[in-house]
Amino acid sequence: MSDTLATRLGITPHVSSLLQKAKGLGLVTPDDFSHLAVQRGCRHYWHEDVPQEELAAPEHFNNEELAIALLNVALPFSSYAIRCGAAMVSAEGNSPGRLAELAKQENSEAVLRYVEECGKRFHPENPFWMELFTILPCIPLPGDGALPHPTRFVSMNGYLPGTGPKIVTQWERPRKRKQAA
Repeated sequence: MSDTLATRLGITPHVSSLLQKAKGLGLVTPDDFSHLAVQRGCRHYWHEDVPQEELAAPEHFNNEELAIALLNVALPFSSYAIRCGAAMVSAEGNSPGRLAELAKQENSEAVLRYVEECGKRFHPENPFWMELFTILPCIPLPGDGALPHPTRFVSMNGYLPGTGPKIVTQWERPRKRKQAA
């Protein structure tokens, strides 16, 4: 079994009430959480193993809970899960206060703080990140290399039609499916 994210960050592992709730819904592995994030719009992280049918309904396990589950220090370290979690943090309708509350409950505040700092860096005009910043405690960020590089949370386009070469970054977040006409 691989080390937990807590071990990698040098903090004490704990029993997660959020992961216990998820287990009761049939969400057992980090892959289950990542698959659910893809099903809820994180299509950037899609791969062929993602089931078609949603693993848990939003009314039973909402996007804030999913985001913190993916960033949970009690899980084995998974760069992929953390990247999906970073995307789910900024899902439309998420409450910064609720995310901070869940992160505190799950001992995952340092991970959420890191995601927030990355979000502010790449999308500073989004008030969501500043609100989250003001709510989270001022704690040290994980050391270099403990979590995925900030560029792993964004897509980068090297060419824009009509303007030529230009690096444009976009924070990865869930996107709603387009309805068929």
